[in-house]
Amino acid sequence: MKSLTVRQITEAVNGDLLHGNPEDVICGISTDSREVLKGEAFFPLIGEQYDAHDFIPQAADRGCSLVVLSKMPEKQLLQRSDVSFLLVENTTEALQKLAKYYLSLLSIKKIGVTGSTGKTTTKEMLYRIFSEKYKTSRNPGNFNNHIGLPLTVLSIPEDTEVGIFEMGMSELGEVDLLAELIHPDIGIITNIGNSHIESLGSRESILKAKLEIVNYFDQDNILIINEESDLLSKDTVKGNYKVITIGETGKSNFILSNINDFGEDGIEFTIEYEKVMQTFRLLVPGRHNAYNAALAIAAGISCGISREEAAAGLLKLEITDKRLSIKGKNGMKIIDDTYNASPDSMRAAIDVLTATKGFRKIAILADMFELGDKSVEFHREVGQYAADSGLDLLIAVGELAEHIAKGAKGKLDNDKIHYYKTKEMLIKDIGGMISSGDVILLKGSRGMAMDKVVKKIMETS
Repeated sequence: MKSLTVRQITEAVNGDLLHGNPEDVICGISTDSREVLKGEAFFPLIGEQYDAHDFIPQAADRGCSLVVLSKMPEKQLLQRSDVSFLLVENTTEALQKLAKYYLSLLSIKKIGVTGSTGKTTTKEMLYRIFSEKYKTSRNPGNFNNHIGLPLTVLSIPEDTEVGIFEMGMSELGEVDLLAELIHPDIGIITNIGNSHIESLGSRESILKAKLEIVNYFDQDNILIINEESDLLSKDTVKGNYKVITIGETGKSNFILSNINDFGEDGIEFTIEYEKVMQTFRLLVPGRHNAYNAALAIAAGISCGISREEAAAGLLKLEITDKRLSIKGKNGMKIIDDTYNASPDSMRAAIDVLTATKGFRKIAILADMFELGDKSVEFHREVGQYAADSGLDLLIAVGELAEHIAKGAKGKLDNDKIHYYKTKEMLIKDIGGMISSGDVILLKGSRGMAMDKVVKKIMETS
């Protein structure tokens, strides 16, 4: 982080300095009293079930130089000569204001990424591609919301040339908040699926929410979309900005073709742009990742990165934990995709399973949350897709996942379909259901905690 004075922070957040020296220098920002470092500013946030103002004394004892708070501190705290206190109306909003101000101090190209699935993978692809030519930063992990994104911004080194910002959402207005903070130069929408349809009501509303990424665009901005997602086209996203498309139809700006899926060994595909063909290789699994890569390539080329640099960057991509991570144990392959789940990502994961070499193909699929009135239908469709993929064994886990099992019936033999109401019940039996040579996919929404089943398999196999 570029150092800021207490005075700069006070003006940026429109706060009232209760105590301290305005010229003191702050070298970092933290919202965790257990991790705040000497010389940093501590923002005690207030959530539904917590109030970090209770931990201000601990943050002060760890050496923080500034506390940005929304409640008057106790008198004995104000008497500390080593800590400044800045009063604001809302600490979360103050964090966001400071991030916006901090970005204004940097000379940086900003790329925002949103979409129903593939955001994190696309973000990592962008990071690898842009790092071939520019000093690049991106969100760590899933720091993609109204708190994580400001913290990401405030951790960016001052010599950064390109910032990659993943933008998550579950309601209308959330992407707008992040876009207003970032003001991205380039926006990317990976796809429009069914994630969060329970709260948003329809895929058309999801599209509307994702399109908030262009709310602060003008004719100098670029929006990049995946035309293979049925609701995304130049007509549905048009505005006072440039639209770049990727797709397989032959009409897109970046034409994707010749996708070869090598299972656990990755994929290969061709991109045609301005009548020039280039082959790209990814060492991570999943045919669907060709579309994510095409979006990242389009962004890179739009910013002066060569095809060769983009190809070199993509070869350095590594899969993140719990996202199609393939592990080996006693002759088995475990595809850990337990980070989250939606109908689209379920089908993509099943495709990876069927493309991976092994003796038996086993899918352990759990509940998908936030799917609203069509939840039963979506679970049945996933079961049908799994059965049509020719699996050797389908194990459904969770109350909603009973419909995955029902969807597979009639297409798979009954002895190839097993249903467990809870993962704890499955954990008791799993050791006797798998053997050397199996390829096992585990996937479900984050709340199902299917990583515990992965852990059990790794411990007992």
